Amino acid sequence: MLTNDQLSQWDRENFFHPSTHLAQFARGEMDNRIVTGGSGVHIEDRDGNRLLDAFAGLYCVNVGYGRTEISDAIAKQAKELAYYHSYVGHGTEASITLSKMIIDRAPKNMSKVYYGLSGSDANETNIKLVWYYNNVLGRPEKKKIISRWRGYHGSGLMTGSLTGLELFHKKFDLPLTQVIHTDAPYYYRREDLSLSEEEFTRQCAENLDALIQKEGPDTVAAFIGEPVLGTGGLVPPPTGYWEAIQAVLKKYDILLIADEVVTGFGRLGTMFGSDHYGIEADIITSAKGLTSAYAPLSASIVSKKVWKVLEQGTDEFGAIGHGWTYSAHPICAAAGVANLKLIDSMGLVANAGEIGHYFKNAMTDALSGHPNVGDVRGEGLMLAVELVKDKDTRAFLDTSLLSGAKVATALLKRGVIARAMPQGDILGFAPPLCLTKGEADTIVGAMSEAVREVFDNA
Repeated sequence: MLTNDQLSQWDRENFFHPSTHLAQFARGEMDNRIVTGGSGVHIEDRDGNRLLDAFAGLYCVNVGYGRTEISDAIAKQAKELAYYHSYVGHGTEASITLSKMIIDRAPKNMSKVYYGLSGSDANETNIKLVWYYNNVLGRPEKKKIISRWRGYHGSGLMTGSLTGLELFHKKFDLPLTQVIHTDAPYYYRREDLSLSEEEFTRQCAENLDALIQKEGPDTVAAFIGEPVLGTGGLVPPPTGYWEAIQAVLKKYDILLIADEVVTGFGRLGTMFGSDHYGIEADIITSAKGLTSAYAPLSASIVSKKVWKVLEQGTDEFGAIGHGWTYSAHPICAAAGVANLKLIDSMGLVANAGEIGHYFKNAMTDALSGHPNVGDVRGEGLMLAVELVKDKDTRAFLDTSLLSGAKVATALLKRGVIARAMPQGDILGFAPPLCLTKGEADTIVGAMSEAVREVFDNA
């Protein structure tokens, strides 16, 4: 077996890590962690550490680590048929079965499933389908996409443009001109503190309406949003938000893409976030929880309304010109089938709701009195703790202090992994859906100690 030193050297010499300070990593100024195994909510590394992963990788390992039901299904499929494409009507038992399982679990207006490998490529697919849809309907000018500041929809050219976070635009010449952004539904950071949630919701809807009027309703094709903002700060929407937004979209015949890459398959305590908030999407994006990241797979779930127009388009213009080599890859599809069966048999959707409620209350009780904790928020097993300079004014901490990163480091010393979110001093928690009350207590205890270490000893 290779030594840790040899692996570490090769890592720094050869591996281009995503979302990483490349120069610091190459110079050895950043630690690298070589992960070797996992079980339940824990991972292990080559240094012998056992860590409670309170972010499920990147909010994706919904069933937890080490589930042999999925690894066995992957191995079985690899032995029988490791690969065949899904072009021109080809399928496998795994891909066909998974499609049926997804449609059975999705909101009732959904019709078909198209597969990719990541949430980013699924959203690229979705925008192409929206443009195709409007071309078939004779509306070639209806192409602009409205996203939201602080939204996250991927890091490609189009999807990075849809993302409303500066890090993913800076020095990449993004966003592209066909993407426009509207308000984040971020009630804690509202400018007017006198606004109730309902008033803030009305403001968001009115600002969206005004933006559509400014751009021209005949030029706006779709609105994309996460049911709960993820990478932008794990922000649940204010009361009535999705009802108000959908009313504006219907008024102007604008399609709605619900990006459920994070919220799909149980995280909010419902199978989809759309179920939780009464969202009637035209297209749903899913990925992460679809296989619990045991294999790379994404799905664009297309509504009956959109599918009817796609069929019409192929009758008029021939076969649809879109596809990936690995669409509906048999091994990934087999992982998806086994994963969805586990989500059902383990009762993980209900557990996410029950334990999520307990987790949020425990975190609130432990931290709400601290002068540097501005907000504890969440839905299901998506939870955030926002750190501030002053609780009363909500003043931001000096960014040069890297307070969020320091708290994450203090958590790591206590054996807990959380994510310091990329915009603001926000700690994100999105553990596997198999989390227990005892494990939630461990996270809360570690977080309480970490916050006090960073702020009370400063």
